[in-house]
Amino acid sequence: MKKRFTVKSKQHLSGGIIKIIVDTETGVNYIMTSGLGLSGMTPLLDKEGNVVVDRN
Repeated sequence: MKKRFTVKSKQHLSGGIIKIIVDTETGVNYIMTSGLGLSGMTPLLDKEGNVVVDRN
């Protein structure tokens, strides 16, 4: 079974982690934060405010 989400990049910051996650079915990129008991995930936007999508 193919994984629905893959990790495109990962960066450790003081007390937390920021990851760029890609939906393998839609190509939509998400920014995911975690650390210090808090976490969140939201679509990644470009400088024009459009959702970043990887095209295969």
